[in-house]
Amino acid sequence: MTVAVRVPEELSARVPAEQRGPGLDRDAVRLLVSRGTEVSHHGFGELPRLLRAGDLLVVNTSPTLAAAVDGRIGHARVVVHFSTRGDDGRWAVELREPDGRGTSRARAGGPAGTEVRLPGDARLTLEEPLSARGDRLWWARVSGSEVAELLREHGRPIRYSYTERDQPLAVYQTVFSLPPEDEDGTGSAEMPSAARPFTARMVAELVSRGVQFAPITLHTGVASAEVHEPPYPERFAVSEVSARLINAVRAGDGRVIAVGTTAVRAVESAAGADGVVRARAGWTDLVVTPERGVRGVDGLLTGLHEPEASHLLMLEAVAGRAAVDRSYEEALRRLYLWHEFGDVHLILPEEDPHAVRCESNCE
Repeated sequence: MTVAVRVPEELSARVPAEQRGPGLDRDAVRLLVSRGTEVSHHGFGELPRLLRAGDLLVVNTSPTLAAAVDGRIGHARVVVHFSTRGDDGRWAVELREPDGRGTSRARAGGPAGTEVRLPGDARLTLEEPLSARGDRLWWARVSGSEVAELLREHGRPIRYSYTERDQPLAVYQTVFSLPPEDEDGTGSAEMPSAARPFTARMVAELVSRGVQFAPITLHTGVASAEVHEPPYPERFAVSEVSARLINAVRAGDGRVIAVGTTAVRAVESAAGADGVVRARAGWTDLVVTPERGVRGVDGLLTGLHEPEASHLLMLEAVAGRAAVDRSYEEALRRLYLWHEFGDVHLILPEEDPHAVRCESNCE
């Protein structure tokens, strides 16, 4: 895999940026910028000066759910991570064990028929594994309560052991999060975290400088810290308006920059082989790899990913392996912070990507 070095434990961001000192806001994180193998170091507040009028940021509007709920199997305590709502009303869930530190650890899934008692007399019954790839995630039905109500009254944000303490759900919402359009509880099990450093002030400054925004939706499922699997199918939507914006920017002088790997997955799921992005909604099982490449985005703003994470293949598809290797070497050397409360990485094209495409199209 691309980055062979393990990330030292001390580089895990344990609390949000705004809790690290007085007077800080979400944007008090560092920004690693790479153009090919050229790397520079900035504060996130410099982003408006690193972009230019005509650029387009594609942002994920999915809200983060309070997706962790305590339960019991017989006398044993478990934690249920609600991942993804299926079209038939079932939920993909992961069962975990409390670790005594306020977080949880992996446990064996199944078997089918396992019943979990949940708060408020609700019951969850495992029916079948989500995928033949493994039994970590299971399709399950909940009786005795609506899942949206259960999460609202008894849920808390999913938290992993590298974090210091529980946080309110508001900490896990981005400035772009929109309330669900229906009452089925659909949202993201884990925060689309690349957008977390944005503040309303930052968005206003970007707009004033001529940077545009295209909203998409992709509801992320759980991606446990102990495993680095390819993403499971996820529900997404790219609207007609956003598709038109992306195509117009790519036809002109601007750059389409996805905010987060979720935004890349949504845009690329809506992009045809001809590079045209069309309005689409439904489920995507697309895994963006260097072999497949990208068709709808020119750059990416993202967090820093563990060496084994499948997201690194997507970064290679956008920037190339040499660029990813170089940027991660610099991130480790300069002690950047990892995970959802950590620092961010802006990948920009080395040169005008549209000029390169035109040359190839005009041969």
